[in-house]
Amino acid sequence: MRVLMGLTYFRPYVSGLTIYVDRLASALTERGHTVTVLTSRYDSSLPARETMNGVEIVRAPVAARISKGVVMPRLGAIGAELMQQHDIVGLHLPQFDAAGLNLRARLARKPVGLTYDCDLQLPAGWFNRVVDRVVFGANYVAAALADRIVSYTRDYADHSQLLSHFPAKTVIIPPPVVMPAPTTQQVEAFRREQVQDHGPVIGFAARMAAEKGVEYLVQAMPRLLERHPKLRVLFAGPYDNVLGEEAYWQRMRPSIERLDGHWKFVGTLDAGEMSRFFGACDVLVVPSLNSTESFGLVQVEAMLCGTPVIASDLPGVRQPIKMTGMGEIVPPADADALATKLLDLLERRSSYVRPRNEIESKFAIERTVEAYESLFMQVISAREDRALSRAAG
Repeated sequence: MRVLMGLTYFRPYVSGLTIYVDRLASALTERGHTVTVLTSRYDSSLPARETMNGVEIVRAPVAARISKGVVMPRLGAIGAELMQQHDIVGLHLPQFDAAGLNLRARLARKPVGLTYDCDLQLPAGWFNRVVDRVVFGANYVAAALADRIVSYTRDYADHSQLLSHFPAKTVIIPPPVVMPAPTTQQVEAFRREQVQDHGPVIGFAARMAAEKGVEYLVQAMPRLLERHPKLRVLFAGPYDNVLGEEAYWQRMRPSIERLDGHWKFVGTLDAGEMSRFFGACDVLVVPSLNSTESFGLVQVEAMLCGTPVIASDLPGVRQPIKMTGMGEIVPPADADALATKLLDLLERRSSYVRPRNEIESKFAIERTVEAYESLFMQVISAREDRALSRAAG
């Protein structure tokens, strides 16, 4: 099977979506399929074509930027050429170009399996609201034309403004989760290096972005420090020069700097480093604010390393905790509730921890890849059957 995947940003850009597609594409390649990723050349220093882990990456040139998005006039032509070499197109939304790519796929008689990763909600401002609506319209057209749509959870699909219009063609496939188990020695070494003589460690693994709710953890810190004066937050992920989030970082920077030694940025970590990071944390927080977060892969990754989670009560985001019992759910944008749950969980942490094999049984990457493989093959077969019927008629 030859699969063409399309999304706006891909490696080396770091986000939950790029990690998702990277894992899925690599796993399909390992199972003998040919996978090409069509994406943006958002950084002009990146090569137009390269191969990573057996996956070919094709980057379309960027002519302009609009908020967090990019304009790629040649994307359609590049996509149309690549479609001729592939059996199916797997688009990942939100993506402004998805409607055009789907139309080209239809003209090329190629089936489309669309994955709706999350809604798009840009920062405040009338221009961003216009962009939101334009992208929503493009995504709606893409969803209407797609053969099948994938959502991570039924919870998110039922509450999504877009997916709720297409229940008949929406299927549920959990996201691919991969996280090696850290050794006790690795965790202790990481903690000595990053925390030293501090007390409890709260982990935050994300981009510095407005929708991640970083300010609510900052606001909760005074209450947390009253009870735990040596508490420290470790933030793993990019925090400055994040595309479209520069103003948010400048707004957050002074309040974080005032925490003076209780907040540390550890940078963007690879998979092995992330396992040590999760293992060194007493709890991970995912205080997301809106439907731009549809699941939160980091929750399951932390659980696989023995770390419980506190996450916002949002569709999809609340599911890992509901499925495992390994954490607590809090109302979004509520610093007091976040502080209360954190203090309670830190006191009773051991009661939340579940065995790794119990978490693995619910979120095995093999199940995810097999489900995609089966879905793609079904869609390809159905399209071929329709073509034969038309020819016979």
